[in-house]
Amino acid sequence: MSSPQVIIIGGGVSGLSCAKHLESAGVSSLVLEAADSVGGRIRTDYVDGFSLDRGFQILLSAYPEARKLLDFQALRLKAYEPGALVRYQGKFHPFVDPLRRPAKMFSTLRSPIATFGDKLRLARLKIRSCRGEIQDIYSRPETSTLERLKSEGFSDGFIHRFFRPFLGGVFLETDLVTSTRKFDLVFRMFSSGEAVVPAGGMEAIPRQIAAGLPSEAIRVNAQVKSVDPATNTVELASGEKFTASRLVLACTEQVASKLLNVELEESDAHGVTCFYFASNTAPVDQPMLILNGEGSGPINNMSVPSLVDPNCAPVGKSLISISCLGATEDKCEEDLRQKVLSQATTWFGESVEQWTHLRTYSIPYALPQKNPAFFNRREFGNTQCDGVFVCGDYLETASLEGAMVSGRITAERLVHSLAPI
Repeated sequence: MSSPQVIIIGGGVSGLSCAKHLESAGVSSLVLEAADSVGGRIRTDYVDGFSLDRGFQILLSAYPEARKLLDFQALRLKAYEPGALVRYQGKFHPFVDPLRRPAKMFSTLRSPIATFGDKLRLARLKIRSCRGEIQDIYSRPETSTLERLKSEGFSDGFIHRFFRPFLGGVFLETDLVTSTRKFDLVFRMFSSGEAVVPAGGMEAIPRQIAAGLPSEAIRVNAQVKSVDPATNTVELASGEKFTASRLVLACTEQVASKLLNVELEESDAHGVTCFYFASNTAPVDQPMLILNGEGSGPINNMSVPSLVDPNCAPVGKSLISISCLGATEDKCEEDLRQKVLSQATTWFGESVEQWTHLRTYSIPYALPQKNPAFFNRREFGNTQCDGVFVCGDYLETASLEGAMVSGRITAERLVHSLAPI
């Protein structure tokens, strides 16, 4: 390709989204990705016939940006049941959305996970969350999710048994200090859509976006060594150099700060450790999220992805995914795995002894942290870097949707900056 107008450093969802919107606006770009494939934090590995996402991830089908950018039909989305199996008092209790599964209304009403008042408050919150425009969320007063739940009147027991493990799997923290703006968005998306995964794994999402770009617009195995903001020149570790009118840093804040040798307002990140096991039989028979409502032990949430998408496991096999909050050092991985298996044995019995460990993913930077008062849409305003833009989900709601939104907004700013005055 001829010299691109824009160079995008980072082939994650935000960088690919930016490139896609630039392509639609007639602006050429080149995506430089250090890894061997695009996707960033959304990658899928294929091990012994199993499809393993690098950390348990889902797509919320109601995400408005995703609905515009992605071809849902081509992704062949598979849906989880709208609810969860909650481990509490030594048993698993189904807690299903009765508004979507009316046949299970009475079992949900009898569930000990929540008081009758909690169930009424939850139904009321679901209905209210879908009113108004999504943009209204970003102008509401901001506090922590925990304070919001308490202000809604939810009991401490329900918060502990349901919201902490459920939102812990979404926010990757159970103190529930995450901004209410992210909570309001996520809760609205769960209330108005489905939790889904593409057939074959989550990496199908970035692959689909990348497939909409010219083949020469993406370079993988392209490790960026340095950036010269004065000339908008990028040098790779190989010594190859590229120059463009504009640069986009679609990477983490830490990497962007290092490349530009400037200080960016950094947010902390939440980590997660995800274990995958193979089994001849599934420990449960429903395609639902499994939550640890007891609050003890290392497991926060788990699922059986092969019940959702049978193609992610060989015929006659089940794939089991277990998530523990926080990243784990290699030397501690075996110890944590044994504790996970011990807790799983308490839950499911001796059949756990037949599970085969497939792979462990310990991910320190799994999700940018979003505390109250941190949420804003920051712009990179260094006067010495007028041609440099940044994008990423840390600039929006830290999520797949946020990555796509940030990519689009950055592309729009780029197009505006390139327009003749």
